[in-house]
Amino acid sequence: MRYFAYILALLAGAALSFEGAIYGELGKTIGQLETSFYNFFMGSIIMGLLWIFFGKGKLSHTAEAPKWSLLGGLLGVVYLTSIVISVPFVGVGITMVAVIIGQMVMSMIIEHYGWLGSKKLKINKEKIFAVISMIIALVLVN
Repeated sequence: MRYFAYILALLAGAALSFEGAIYGELGKTIGQLETSFYNFFMGSIIMGLLWIFFGKGKLSHTAEAPKWSLLGGLLGVVYLTSIVISVPFVGVGITMVAVIIGQMVMSMIIEHYGWLGSKKLKINKEKIFAVISMIIALVLVN
């Protein structure tokens, strides 16, 4: 199962690069905020259909979830809109490397402190070296 998760994550990363390129171009045509709206509108329709036919959870229990766990929608808007704005200026590669660096740094902090229900994993020199390597990659890709 672990290798399947790695492959799935790699595919998700590839999909995000396509999405960034596609929505960067769409943003030039219809506008940046309009592109983000389009993404979430179409995503809501598709997810709504998947939920209707395949959903097994209890959406009615949303009010019982920790309030901080409902911020995902807001963070998704920030993420996608930032990509739509960034890609036309700096390109897909630099945008994605910068996104990955941001993800690495924040995930290390979240895990270091065990925030948001995550397992505590201390920041170590290997993780710091990985971030420095990614920053070097950002400079080299630029």
